[in-house]
Amino acid sequence: MCGIAGIFAYRDAAPRVDVAELERIRDAMAARGPDGKGAYVAPSGRLGLAHRRLSILDLSDAGLQPMHAGEASIVFNGEIYNYRALRAELEAKGRRFRTGTDTEVLLHLYAEHGVGMLKRLRGMYAFALWDAAREALFCARDPYGIKPLYLADDGRTVRFASQVKALLAGGNVARERDPAGVAGFYLFGSVPEPLTRYRAIAALRAGTYRWFDARGAGPEVEHHSVPGALLAASQRAHELPDDPREVAERFRAALVDTVAHHLVADVPVGAFLSSGVDSCALVALMSEHAAAEVRTVTLAFEALRSGPWDEAPFAEAMAARYGTRHVTVTLGDGDLRAARDAVFAAMDQPSIDGINTFLVSRVARELGLKVAVSGLGGDELLGSYPSFRDVPRLVRAARALGPAGARLWQPGPVASLLARTAISPKAAGVPTLGGTFGGAYFLRRGLFMLWELGELMGEEAARAGLARLDPVAHASAALEPEPRGDYARVAALEASLYMRNQLLRDADWASMAHGLEVRVPLVDAVLLERVAPLIARNPGPQAGKELLGRAPRRPLPDELIARKKTGFFVPVASFLDDPSSGLDGYKGVPLLARERCHWARRLAYALEHDGVA
Repeated sequence: MCGIAGIFAYRDAAPRVDVAELERIRDAMAARGPDGKGAYVAPSGRLGLAHRRLSILDLSDAGLQPMHAGEASIVFNGEIYNYRALRAELEAKGRRFRTGTDTEVLLHLYAEHGVGMLKRLRGMYAFALWDAAREALFCARDPYGIKPLYLADDGRTVRFASQVKALLAGGNVARERDPAGVAGFYLFGSVPEPLTRYRAIAALRAGTYRWFDARGAGPEVEHHSVPGALLAASQRAHELPDDPREVAERFRAALVDTVAHHLVADVPVGAFLSSGVDSCALVALMSEHAAAEVRTVTLAFEALRSGPWDEAPFAEAMAARYGTRHVTVTLGDGDLRAARDAVFAAMDQPSIDGINTFLVSRVARELGLKVAVSGLGGDELLGSYPSFRDVPRLVRAARALGPAGARLWQPGPVASLLARTAISPKAAGVPTLGGTFGGAYFLRRGLFMLWELGELMGEEAARAGLARLDPVAHASAALEPEPRGDYARVAALEASLYMRNQLLRDADWASMAHGLEVRVPLVDAVLLERVAPLIARNPGPQAGKELLGRAPRRPLPDELIARKKTGFFVPVASFLDDPSSGLDGYKGVPLLARERCHWARRLAYALEHDGVA
């Protein structure tokens, strides 16, 4: 896990690489890689690669990057969990290795398979590989988008980095705001990929790769599709056994496999432990297979003590049950306020989430951990969000109204009035937006509605943003190809939108701000292929969690499996209510000043106007 950066002047008229700029980009990501740094400039002066290292595999200096083999050089961020098996295959073909890293495996795998290497990888990754023989740069990102990669291409030179702020720190990327990115943040609570808040910077989409050479920038090419995998799963569901015991055995085997792969490291692997089924089941499975005592961390808050949002009692009971070396750290309101500036400084793109991961990551790193497992992804995989129930209901309700009913509710003065007076500001959008899964999902997950944007960012900027970002079309694109069945459709939407753009991105910046690698065994393309068919026929809210909770040899207690989902809640109001915060600009916006306004809407406005640079 690291920070990567590079500059490639692919047009003849482009200036050669400015080494000082390259180093500024790299060193803006020092927190991501506190264990080492490196840079390489090709003899032509047209290509520069740079790296900050967090050493997890082969802790010696042999693992420093950029790394070279033959005609190829690479900078790599992430982990390849099946690298040992791939290395054995390559060694059988006569390839020789000088390090114990997965990075070197990538170089030799490329030499054998070219871009076909991507089909062989199991892990989280973003990398840029320079093929000197072709004088071409090959950039790729993992299937789910666990690891980020941002590009700034001006038509002559492409710059890339693991963080948006790092590209800006280089000094040669324009800071002009993109109204579409700002609108996307307000609409979804996170900036939707491939947009950023800046016109000049875009994300390489998850599950794609891209070439750059003297001819220019090539197109993004998809090498993995989450909706495609879910479509295949739904098509195979009828082939699977009806015997619940066999289904449970296959489910356990798939979980054991992903947990075992995610434990590969040359440093101890700990875990975030909450009161949820996802993290508790993973910790139980880790305790079965880890070579050493598992270390677990729970974050609690004074303001939530003994209430339904208090994670500590259940987490501590599960730590005792599975024999982990456990620490609970409790924070008060003063601790939250003291952390506020550090959170905003680390936040790479604005998000209404991620504060929780920032705080628990800080605790884990202070306890000496460099790697922690998270239960992120379980709800998206196992269908346990309310959206798996609510989105299909919205679709059916909107379709029942028919075209005539929908026309009565077209956005305008009437809809705006209804939005302001109804129980939910989304009510006016149900007939007009809810008739498709993409539209219904936006209604369910959207933070603000289209007709509210003008009050937040100005009418002109709102129109400019919506001209380039249609939120319903954006959500619907996550269903191409469209899986069969309600479960698979909502699973594709959750994994490709909320999880990718918010949860995974937040997990990256919030953990790497402390030099901590977060691993997510439930966000794994191989696991998806094996598990999705098993639950596609029985997508009730408890079906998947029941399987997960029963998967360890010593299952989770019945009361934990049946416990109502609470999530990992942080009392964010203390960020906004502190008079010294300077984050109370929302009070001048009627839309946000209302007594019943949700804190997340106020936080979004504060982040955009007062918080994240």
